[in-house]
Amino acid sequence: MIEQAKKGVLYLVSTPIGNLEDITLRAIRILKEVDLIACEDTRRTRVLLAHYGIRTALTSLYDENERKKGETLIRRILKGASIAFVSDAGTPLISDPGYRLVRRAIEARAAVVPVPGPSAVITALSISGLPSHRFAFFGFLPEKSARRRSFLDRLKELPVTLVFYESPRRIVDSLRDILDVLGDRQVAVTRELTKVFEEVLRGPASRVIEGMEGTDVRGEITLLVEGEGEKAPADDGEIEECMRRLDAREDLPTKALAARIADELDLPRKRVYDLVVRLRAEKAKPETM
Repeated sequence: MIEQAKKGVLYLVSTPIGNLEDITLRAIRILKEVDLIACEDTRRTRVLLAHYGIRTALTSLYDENERKKGETLIRRILKGASIAFVSDAGTPLISDPGYRLVRRAIEARAAVVPVPGPSAVITALSISGLPSHRFAFFGFLPEKSARRRSFLDRLKELPVTLVFYESPRRIVDSLRDILDVLGDRQVAVTRELTKVFEEVLRGPASRVIEGMEGTDVRGEITLLVEGEGEKAPADDGEIEECMRRLDAREDLPTKALAARIADELDLPRKRVYDLVVRLRAEKAKPETM
């Protein structure tokens, strides 16, 4: 049985980042059932609601009015209202308003319920071609070059994929600063994801800069940069090769062998142990004629 939207709840509802079809059935249902939808821009949210025939009342909640308006919304929730909060696109609070509202709801002991869905950060990471097992998101890069370069300098030794939002007006200048401060690392510039003019530019920063210079860049951009000394996590083949090499040197018990491989390849021990157990079991099977 599908649970109906509860009273006295703040729902954080993720909405499409471009393509209006990228919304969950649960999100549509919650937006129809709540008493009120709070959003950044009522004009943008009305487009989504109209597309799905949602007639729930709207109210605006943005950076400038979040503190005062948030108190009003929390009082309504504590009196039993169910309220959904959405950003203009994607998952609420990710470089968007809503943090104060959520903190106030938690402090007031009101229920805060996520309704997960699209996120530009995760969408871009999944198609970037850069290692995705470890990453860090930093929101928008500083606007001024001097501050941006100082900020990047503090990140240059992080061994994780770096993810940023960036304005189309500044993207080339930001890439130049990345090239100067971080070196000619692999980058991915993802633009207008899930929309008609979706584009992904991948390669060394220097080559991506060459491809973008002099062009009229438009749309929403998520920028990803290779981390310092970063490499993709080892696959099963690399684990098996490491196992053969270590087995040739000494006869280690399974647990000790898995621990040695995990340390050498910087992998979770359980994953390595499970694979070593399976490989040794397969090796021990008698060959059939």
